[in-house]
Amino acid sequence: MEVRDYIINEADKLFCQYGFKSVTMDDIAKHLGISKKTIYQNFKDKNELINILIKDRIVNQDLQMNDCFAKSENAVQELYLGMQDMDYFLATMNPMLFYDLQKYHQEAWLKFVAFKEKEIGKKIIENLERGKKEGLYRQELNVEIIARMRLDQVDVVFTQNGHYDIKKNSLSNIMVEITRHFLYGICNNEGIKLIHKYDAEVLKLKDTEKSI
Repeated sequence: MEVRDYIINEADKLFCQYGFKSVTMDDIAKHLGISKKTIYQNFKDKNELINILIKDRIVNQDLQMNDCFAKSENAVQELYLGMQDMDYFLATMNPMLFYDLQKYHQEAWLKFVAFKEKEIGKKIIENLERGKKEGLYRQELNVEIIARMRLDQVDVVFTQNGHYDIKKNSLSNIMVEITRHFLYGICNNEGIKLIHKYDAEVLKLKDTEKSI
């Protein structure tokens, strides 16, 4: 791995754990066991590092969404695969991360917002249309309104700091619960059967992981 990529990957871990604001370039250098001069040889400043990191995360998120679509047998399973990816990502993420991004790193924040509105919004619409076509979502759904509502749900979890009590529930648990509620709202009886099926599979997988 090249030094530049190594710095990005390790800085990402620190930011996810502590947030963007509290992690300094000195912290990153100490964590990596390299000089701060080496970091500045690769990045102009912390803001540039964060801009590149967010750009990479956006690319990876887009690939993950495409992967969920390719691997899924139906629209409901596509969302469950997405939940599994999100569960892994949010489990290690500091709740202040997106608040810090919005307040202190506007350029990177605007990139994230643009991606959310355009690409994530597009994927939501495609999933809703897929589910209706497969006979798993309610046919009377207004796709445009429901897609906007789903984006608003994502906004609440990621940007409304303090909206949920994260001392009682992790961001991961909050997002999973909201997504399951969303699915129950858009699925017809056939879709709900699949919700029960995938819930059982997820529970079985978690029980297996606990026993290992």
